[in-house]
Amino acid sequence: MTKTALPKVLRDFLVYLTTITGKSPRTRKEYEYDLVLFFRFLKSVEKDISPDLIHTIDISDVTADWIKELSLEDLYYFIEYCEVQRGNSASARARKVATLKAFFKYLKGKRRLIEENPAEELESPKIGRRKPIYLNMDEAQTFLKAIDEQQYSTRDYCMMVFFLNLGIRVSELCSLNVDSINGRQLTVIGKGNKERTVYLNDACLAALERYVEERHTYKGTDPEPLFVSQKGTRFARQTVAKMVKRINGQSIKKDKLTPHKLRHTSATMMYKAGADIRSLQHILGHSSVATTQIYTHIEDEQIQDVLKNNPFNTIK
Repeated sequence: MTKTALPKVLRDFLVYLTTITGKSPRTRKEYEYDLVLFFRFLKSVEKDISPDLIHTIDISDVTADWIKELSLEDLYYFIEYCEVQRGNSASARARKVATLKAFFKYLKGKRRLIEENPAEELESPKIGRRKPIYLNMDEAQTFLKAIDEQQYSTRDYCMMVFFLNLGIRVSELCSLNVDSINGRQLTVIGKGNKERTVYLNDACLAALERYVEERHTYKGTDPEPLFVSQKGTRFARQTVAKMVKRINGQSIKKDKLTPHKLRHTSATMMYKAGADIRSLQHILGHSSVATTQIYTHIEDEQIQDVLKNNPFNTIK
């Protein structure tokens, strides 16, 4: 597949994202995808090209002068196209709105390439707040027990124990190094290259000790990464997701279980055990406490129990 020739104004923005704002390569690719689609859509409208051919449209000639002519209506037209023609969900459209806001803010505030920012008044689609999906204690224990008799079980077990006890992201787990550990302290590099320290509890230390005893037996082991594949190399996120899927299939068979849902499990259990919201925010590496507050939900069954146990419920 031919690589898309990006206009200079977009290349400069992408460099700014990684070098100045500290966005990850994955986030940078998402911004790039959204903006390439945005430019191609506007070009297709301008040149009356069928949406079916949108992926063939050249955007290398996009300039700041061309962008200056765009209006808020153009932005809404693009978001409507994403919803109606591409079937994007509210969350997918909200991401595109965030991309456009960041891009136009950069053009006006950082580069002074435009005088008016059409994205300032661009509203984001409302996204329903969903309860996080997680395992209960019995499911989590069954899930962990299923690892015991598998090859590389000490490594896989340790990885899953880290998910369930520390609530770390899969990308953070994959990027851990041997020297990330100092006694009970674990240094985690989160989103935006932000560093935080979490503490290994007894379960993590015990699992880690068993894994480290076997780690050196892996062939061609890279000395830097903490968790290494059968080839001795650092894990990719997709490989860890497949590992979770395999263990799930051999144990609880939870619908669409992912490493992120194990993170949800950890966070929910810590909150239920009495963790305060600020501590949880630090452990999870959330930049905003509003993100952490999804874990303050109360289960429907608990609400029912409260109402059922109301003393006035005895009045007939």
